[in-house]
Order: sequence, then C-alpha cells, then structure tokens
Amino acid sequence: MLAAELFAVPAVEIHVGPAAGAPPARAVFRNGRLIGYLASTWRVARSVGYSGKPIDILVAVGNEGRIAGARLIEQSEPVLVIGIAPKDLASYVEGFTGFDLKAPSTIPLADTPGIPDAFSGATVSSMVMRDAIVRTSRAVAQARGILGAAAQRAVDRAGFTPASWEELVGEGAVSQRRVSIGEANRALGLDASASDENLYIALAAALLTPPRIGQNLLGQRAYTELAARLGPGDNAVLLAGNGLYSFKGTDYRRSGSFERIELLQGARTIRFTADSYRNVERLAAEDAPAFREIGLFVLPAESGFDPTMPWRLNLLASRALPGGALAIAQFALPYELPDRYVLAGQEEAVAVGGDAQYWLHNWTQRIPGIAVLSLMLGLLTAILVFQDWIAVRYRLYRIVRLSFLAATLVLIGWWLGAQLSVVHVISFVQALLTGFSWELFLLDPYIFILWSFVAVTLLFWGRGVFCGWLCPFGALQELLSEASRKLGIRQIQPKFALHERLWPIKYIIFLALFAVSLTSVTAAFVGAEIEPFKTVITLKFMREWPFVAFALALLAAGLFIERFYCRYLCPLGAALAIPARLRMFDWLKRRPQCGSECNVCARRCTVQAIHPDGHINPNECIHCLNCQMLYYDERTCPPLIERAKRRRRREAVAARHRAGATAGTAK
Repeated sequence: MLAAELFAVPAVEIHVGPAAGAPPARAVFRNGRLIGYLASTWRVARSVGYSGKPIDILVAVGNEGRIAGARLIEQSEPVLVIGIAPKDLASYVEGFTGFDLKAPSTIPLADTPGIPDAFSGATVSSMVMRDAIVRTSRAVAQARGILGAAAQRAVDRAGFTPASWEELVGEGAVSQRRVSIGEANRALGLDASASDENLYIALAAALLTPPRIGQNLLGQRAYTELAARLGPGDNAVLLAGNGLYSFKGTDYRRSGSFERIELLQGARTIRFTADSYRNVERLAAEDAPAFREIGLFVLPAESGFDPTMPWRLNLLASRALPGGALAIAQFALPYELPDRYVLAGQEEAVAVGGDAQYWLHNWTQRIPGIAVLSLMLGLLTAILVFQDWIAVRYRLYRIVRLSFLAATLVLIGWWLGAQLSVVHVISFVQALLTGFSWELFLLDPYIFILWSFVAVTLLFWGRGVFCGWLCPFGALQELLSEASRKLGIRQIQPKFALHERLWPIKYIIFLALFAVSLTSVTAAFVGAEIEPFKTVITLKFMREWPFVAFALALLAAGLFIERFYCRYLCPLGAALAIPARLRMFDWLKRRPQCGSECNVCARRCTVQAIHPDGHINPNECIHCLNCQMLYYDERTCPPLIERAKRRRRREAVAARHRAGATAGTAK
C-alpha cells in the first residue's frame, strides 16, 4: 500500500480514510491512531507544469509537522518525459521527506534547508514540483492545526440581517457595470465614432456565500438549498445581465463550458462549467431590477478561489466582421468582498497560496543573468538599427558578427540555458486552450525576456533576428561552418531547385507536431526531440547516446551544408516564419540589377534565402547582413564596380580636358 510506504509503517497496521475537508486530504491511521494525512498536489494546489498540464504528486504530512514522504503520480513535462531518468525524478521527489513545514514561509524555498537542488536543465519544472509539494503540505498541515493556530481571514457563513438591493449595491456586496452599444462597438473596432448610448449589456455580480448577501438575493428557501449543496471551502457567485448581449450564450449546452465569461483572481483563471450552473428565475430582493438572465455558479474548493481576496469577472464579446474575420473584446467587472463579511482568526479553508508569486524569487535571484541578457538584446537592437553603418565596414562587420554568435552560444546557451524551442510554442497554444496563466511563463525570466524580444522583432525584422543572432544552436552551426571553411572542407551548395523542395520539410514537421499536440501533448513533446537543442545546449551532451549521436550527425552535416538543420528541419524556425509575414518593414536593401544583371548575393547567401530573380525570401532569411555587406562592397558588387568605372572614365575625360586647356593657355 502506497500510504504504508510513504509513512514507512507495515501495511497491515494502516487504515486510510476518504478525502475530506478543505483543502481535501485523507486521514491516515496506524492501529487506530491518527498519524498524518495524504494529499494530492493537483487537487490542493492545482499544480501545472510549464506545458500547462497537471503535475500530480501524492504527499504524506505527518502529525509532527514534517513531510513523511512524497511520490510522483502523474506529469507530462517535456524535459522530464524525455531527458531525466525516472529514478532520478523519483529520487528528487522523495528528497522532500523530512522537510520541516514549520520553517518560516518568508524564506525563499530555494534557500530553505532540506529542499533538494533543482535539476540541471530542468530548473523550471523542478521549481514547479518543489512549490507544489511544499504549498500542498503546508496548506493541509495548517488547516488541520498541525502547525498551530493562525489568524486567518474567513467568510462569515452564519451572520444574517435583512438588506435591500440598494443597500447591497451601496456597500459593494453587489458589483455592477454598464456597457453601451457605442462602447462595445469601439472595443470591437467596428466604429470608432459610435456614440450610441443604448444598452449593450448591464452586468451584476455578487458572492452568495455570506447569508446576508445570498439569502437576501435568492430568498430563504433557495439559499438553504444552495448552502446544503456547498461543501467545506466551496463558494457560489451570482451573475445577472440585461441588454442585447447574453453573458451565457448558448454554446455551453453543447460544450459544457461558458466561453463568454471567466473569473480571474491573481494569476488564477477559473472557468464556469455547465455542471456548476443553476438558472435563477428572479431575485428575491423586492427592489432588485428585473434581469433578462440570472445564473448561479458554484466554485468548488479545488478551484483555489479565495472569497476574501479581490477578483474580477471578464466578459468576452465577439462580432463577425466583413470578410469573415472575428473581432473580440473583453469587459472587466471587478469585485471585492466588503470587510463586514470577512472574519479574522477563523478556522476555514486555507487559501493555498503561500509562495504564489515564487516566480518573482526566480527573477530576483537571476539579476546578473538578466542584466547580461538585457545588455546583449540592447546591443543587438543597436546592430539592427545601425546595420548599414556596420555593413559598409567589412572588418567591423565580421568582428561584430562572429563575436555576437560566440556570446549567444556561450552566454545565452550554455550559461543561461535560454534556448527557445518549439515546445514553448506548443505550451503557449495549450495554455490558451486550457486556461492561460502568466505565472507559468514568468517562471523562467530568461525564456520570458527572450520570447518577448523575439515577439517584438518579428513585427519589425522578421524571424531572422532570432534564427540568425539569438539561437544558440544556430550560432554553433555557423561557427562550426566558419571553422570548416578555414580547414579547407569543401562546402556544398544544393541546386536552388532542390533547395526549394527541401525547405518546406520544416513546415511539415511543425504542422505535424502542432496537430499531434491537439490530441496528445506528451506525444508532441516526444516528436519535438527532432530538435537537438536540449541535447546540445540545455544538457550539454549529457544524455543517452542515441540523442547525442543524432545531434552530432546534424552538426556534421552542417560542416558541409551551412546551417543544414536550420534550413530543412527546424520546426521552431517554421513556427516563427508564419507570424513573421506580418513584419512592417523591409530593412534589407536591393538594387534593380539584383537577379537580372547580377547574382553575387544569391550565390554567396549562406542559407540560399535569395532567389535567382534577386528577391529575398523572408521565411528563410536569417538576417545575417552578409548580403548588405556585399551591397556596399565596391570591389564585389557589379553595379558598384560599373559605377566606379564610369566615374573613373569621367574623371579621366575631365583630366584630359583640363590638360588640353592648360596646354592651350601655355601657347
């Protein structure tokens, strides 16, 4: 029996009770004596990994206030599914055994004695698991009195006095918002000049858990039925609406989820489901307005909702535009429970939060790395803005180019471990589909900063900024290619017709991974191993030999065909190329003669991003500026050479004329 293993006692002496309480946990008895509790990190802390999928760890909390044991039940993290041996992962989780839950929670977990070190190459996933184990254990221990009495904020679930609708609105127990048709049109981008003050929607929201609010709005009978349904730690909210737009819609009958409304509290997003919904015909308060639609929604304790903390309701509105496009806008309705409904020092469900912003600790502990990364991004921005001034100076260009690539490989790659991956793209899409949380993406400051920079540069310069300057694996390929040329290794440049048929392979790979991720994220992460980034950059070749052999084979191919992997196989490059079509500027200069009278740039483009007709394919360009260096080279660019010849001829003719004039004057 798992409980016996975690508490290290004979199985025949163990009895485990049902899950109960808030947060939910199973009481564990040894020969009839309570020895602790079992709890799931997924049920208590709603622990999800960087992939957006649950991480479920069973933790055993002893009566003495220590973690008796922990066992990993489920996880789908890409770096943990492939890359970390199962025994090492199990050892990490079990390493929390004996951790003293009475340790001050004000101390960052990374600095607390008894906490295992994070995995090298899986730091973010390790931190998520660490936080889930400690937060769950502390919440269970605190709620069961193991850590001693503590002053907590709790909702008054007993006090009742009559109150009218106006009184509840006046004190803030009911929050309201009105949206006019003009405001909605402006938000939807339909008519910026619209001033129609007719009602689009009027929203009202209230927490029903306190009797003074719930019973006055629903009536005694309906509130009694609701209270009987609510378990320990459960809450209920009321939403009411008038106007042209329905906050419920009709799709929830088919999908089981209300897609037009969501509740946000801190970094947590709570979706409303059909099984938690009850229709309310009318409000019991005599002076309450008549609403077109009213809904009651139960928020279970497992949702992590804290009724004593502020929250807001987001209303999502959409409208079809001419041409089939869809305009989307959102309107927020904030809510904060008035102080009269909050009691201090009461025993109620513990709000699982503890280190809810533990990502902030990651940022403060990585200030030197953040400074180096920010400096490099600032320098790259200057290079891109003043690219013409650099490109016209050949020696400066070569020094800047090779030095920056080396810094990208060593600093961004091997030191900071900030190698972007198609896994991040899949994880982002999954987060949008299943419940977005910024907290997950803020866990790794380097990845977050890098992705933010890449998102901006995609609009200005295209995907080449990342692929050509900030990708550590791409930098390694180009540096090895430079070395191979110095060693006299013959470079292979595929025929353009063949090259044009090979580069779509990476788009096929990306679309295949994306399609697979819609049904199985784990399978998509396994397929994403076509990226050698984890092997070469994150884990520095410290992996099983098949992964190392695959990575070395790709690097070897790059010795003969520069950036072989980038050109034909990289799904991340394909993913970035798609939105990069929206870039606003063309920074790379071309001449009318390019592709007709001259093909020098096309022949010397290291990734064959320049077509024979002279135009640059932005989907394949890595913005290395090699073509711009040739553009300004008067010894290489034929139009400049011809221009220089014409200038010399004119100067020669002018010199002869001056000489003739001087000779005539002398006579």
